[in-house]
Amino acid sequence: MGADRRQHSRGRRGTRAATLGCIAALLAGCASMPDSGDVNPVKASRQGDSQVRVYPVPPRDNAEPSEIVEGFLEAMTGDDPGFDTARKYLTKQAAQTWRPEEHTTVLSAAPVPRPDHGRQHDRSAPDEPQALLYPLTGQKIALVDARRAYQPLAPAAYNETIRLVQQRSADGKAKEWRIDGLPQGLVMGQSDFQRNYRSVNKYYFASGRDWVLADPVYIRKRQDPVTHMDSLTQSVKALLEGPTNWLEPVVDSRFPTGTELRKDVTSLTTDDRNTLKIPLNDKADNVGRDQCREMAAQILFTVADLASTKVQQVELLHSDGRSTLCVLGEDQRSDFVVDHATALRETPYFVDAEGRLAQLRPGAKEGADPRPVYGPFGNGQLQIEKAAVSRDEQRAAAVTQNGRSLRVASIVADGDLPEAIIDSKGAKPEQRLSAPSWDGRDDLWVADRNPAEPRLLIVPGGTGTPRPVTAPWLTSDVRVEELRVSKDGVRMALRLQRDGKTTLHIGRVERQGSGDGQKISVVDLQPIAPRMDSVTSMSWAGPSRLVVLGKLDGGVQQIRYLQTDGSAAAVIPGLNQVTAVAAANDERVPLVAATDDGIVRLQGGANWQPVTDKGSAPIYPG
Repeated sequence: MGADRRQHSRGRRGTRAATLGCIAALLAGCASMPDSGDVNPVKASRQGDSQVRVYPVPPRDNAEPSEIVEGFLEAMTGDDPGFDTARKYLTKQAAQTWRPEEHTTVLSAAPVPRPDHGRQHDRSAPDEPQALLYPLTGQKIALVDARRAYQPLAPAAYNETIRLVQQRSADGKAKEWRIDGLPQGLVMGQSDFQRNYRSVNKYYFASGRDWVLADPVYIRKRQDPVTHMDSLTQSVKALLEGPTNWLEPVVDSRFPTGTELRKDVTSLTTDDRNTLKIPLNDKADNVGRDQCREMAAQILFTVADLASTKVQQVELLHSDGRSTLCVLGEDQRSDFVVDHATALRETPYFVDAEGRLAQLRPGAKEGADPRPVYGPFGNGQLQIEKAAVSRDEQRAAAVTQNGRSLRVASIVADGDLPEAIIDSKGAKPEQRLSAPSWDGRDDLWVADRNPAEPRLLIVPGGTGTPRPVTAPWLTSDVRVEELRVSKDGVRMALRLQRDGKTTLHIGRVERQGSGDGQKISVVDLQPIAPRMDSVTSMSWAGPSRLVVLGKLDGGVQQIRYLQTDGSAAAVIPGLNQVTAVAAANDERVPLVAATDDGIVRLQGGANWQPVTDKGSAPIYPG
């Protein structure tokens, strides 16, 4: 972590190592973003802010060039306001032009400067100072942009250069080495990144809809060196600045353009009634009541997991800082979610040994018999292979006949066998229909994997005429192994096979127009697990999180949580020979998995528990 850099320089610079505190807390924070090695048990719950602080030290008099470079790299990982100490390693001009907030480059380990005194900068003029060039190398694994969006990268070489020159010391009696050429932004190893940053969900409204969805970003765990804001205030500021570039085309913010926190606000706190008061600038002074409630909802969802004291309500204030625009309480959150009209149970389902769609009863003890659903999918009329249950748990869509046909039927009442609404002409089962998926709009999605005519299809309302979805990435050499649409209907998780390798991506669902003339596309696919060698199964596990079964390059198979921006959250230990995994949107609901020995589930705080010794294809509604 903060010791990433010190591992390379402890022998030479032991007296200059940054001061660390609360080492136990530091070690406890190392569970996220695993790269390689053995499986380490970690808790899946959110971790609190680390109390570890790194206090950088300024350059000593007559410091060697290598000390200047290493001291600067170390100072970039600290909490110094304004990065003032880091700037002391720079020339005056470089200190003025360096923009640490521009982006953050994350390396697998701390960057390594490799001094090469033979590489001197050629002076184009006789009076130009002598310069030394220090190549800076490492393995780049992620980039965080100016809007705080995290982007994972396939491991690639990082090669930059730091340039040093000599300048007069403050007293004019000596020359000191200082940095006058460097890459913009910050660069640090992943453990330093974990120590300094945390993932936060900002919330915006799905375009044209009245429900919110998550937009994950990374903020500083403690005070931000640039803005001097604590993590709570940083989150609100990030929300007001707007969505990340990838999500922006499909979401809306209810805040008027130009809305910001009132000038000089760097700290937000809750009062004794757990009310978070937000003073805004004059751009929001004239909003109506309904719009104000939606603005407050965006903040209420965003700060839900941040405050040390639970936020029970949000109060938006006029620019005078005293009069109230509106108040929104925790009990009104349900007005702004996709399924606010339905109390979902989020029951797990699976395909039993007889090919029937069966339900796992909530709270049933080990060994309890699951119950087949009502209707043709549970009475044995059809051999179910893959299925998806609607989010209201009234209907299911099932793939039958070796992947040839897709049917939709009730699972709460008996009925006749329905006609197939989609048929595939693929020659082999793996070239026919994928498992289907329902979104929160009650639309049904499926992929026809026929290489002669690969298609992504949507069935409006689950009963309408199937319609093709524009998917420019879907070509004859790409096969959809699995698709899962988010509850908000704005994002699609995809397992895609190409050249024998199965990878994980997130696509953005865009809709233009309405009614029968609406055009729907899934575009701008982002790889979110570039370091995974294979992905076997995945499921949505919350507003911005997936549970994924797969393995890192050269590693063993693991179940892990993965953020939709590609940053890893935790590894889930204790289970072998897994073939599929499923999770609910409610993080309190047990995970369910299929293994060679049947269906098992994992309740929070317990071990994996067998449910039935035969079964496959576990799913939750969606």
